[in-house]
Amino acid sequence: MSPAARLLLALTLMTSASQFHRAALGVIGPELARDLGAGPGLLGAANGAFFLALLVLQIPVGLALDRLGPRLTVAALSLPAAAGALAQGLAPDAGFFLAGRFLLGLGCAASFMASVVLCARWHAGEGLTTALARVFAFSQIGILLAGAPFAWAASLLGWRGAYALSAALTLGLAALWWGWVRDDPPDRPAPAQPHETLAGALRGQLTVWTTPGLLPVLAMHLVGYAAMATVLAVWAGPYLSEVHGLAPGPRGAVLGAMGLALVLGLLCVGPLERRLNTRKWLVAGMAGGAVLVLLALALWPQAPLPVAAGLLVLLCLMSCYPVVVVAQGRSLFPDHLVGRGATTVNLAQTLGSAALPAMTGWAVAAAPAGTAWPVAFATLAGALALGLAGYLTGADSPPRR
Repeated sequence: MSPAARLLLALTLMTSASQFHRAALGVIGPELARDLGAGPGLLGAANGAFFLALLVLQIPVGLALDRLGPRLTVAALSLPAAAGALAQGLAPDAGFFLAGRFLLGLGCAASFMASVVLCARWHAGEGLTTALARVFAFSQIGILLAGAPFAWAASLLGWRGAYALSAALTLGLAALWWGWVRDDPPDRPAPAQPHETLAGALRGQLTVWTTPGLLPVLAMHLVGYAAMATVLAVWAGPYLSEVHGLAPGPRGAVLGAMGLALVLGLLCVGPLERRLNTRKWLVAGMAGGAVLVLLALALWPQAPLPVAAGLLVLLCLMSCYPVVVVAQGRSLFPDHLVGRGATTVNLAQTLGSAALPAMTGWAVAAAPAGTAWPVAFATLAGALALGLAGYLTGADSPPRR
């Protein structure tokens, strides 16, 4: 296996593990809450603890990626990740479980951003979006493993044993990561890293925040992924149940089709970017299409089931463009600031992924009776349209100059 293939596989496995740890709650949630003597609010609090940890560590992770390199940073953080996964399995009560969940989030904080940095070093220029898209597409395996396979492991070992097994597998992936990953390709020297004191590193972070062209990228990244993920993870299932009366099996089929559409879009968006040689207008076209789909769902919430399901699947297909936004964000920064730049861009997505579900929840709660679904989809359409308007103020960064 070539070094580039080993790198791609290692990135896919590590990001899949992060996806798995994010998602491995829902399938055992009732049993977990019962055994820990907690109410249904435990699952929401546990997810909040995980994403709070991601948010807290983004800036330190950016510094570490630039100064220590992705290989060492991810390997070191795999230790708290494994400890957090094990702590979940050993938790005697809800508070201990939340602490383990927070520790797990800290351990997963570098996985996706390390992929951005390493793909930028190994696949610079027009190959960057394709490499990133492949990693993010294949990492959806982690979400699939957090479903039926994790439920099977929990039925065999109990949910505590299943979490302990996930901790052992996390350590195994860390060892594989250390053996397979190199920070730079063998045919190219490592980029020059200017010597930085801690104060200089913090000044570098300030330089990132003042980089021309950053704000339009942040505006798009704040809502681009979050709008689609809010529909997929929060609203699609209840909408299909309440409006169309779908049972769990058919609902799962539609949600599965939505996930497959996202993967298909990710695998196609890199070649499309290279063919068109534009990032700005590719993102604008896809984001504009997603706005139109959300507006169609808002204006026609009682659409026939085939139409409604088709619109939901189309939304996910059109929403593969955030990976292009990541590539555009990377293009703004010199090599020695790429870690801090990538994590700064990722802060926007993390904030949006937390804020949009809450915002739509508040809007639905305040909506007049019978208007919940138009309000939910219109709120997301409005947020995405505002992000697109901000993004359009920025310049293009074509993959081929």
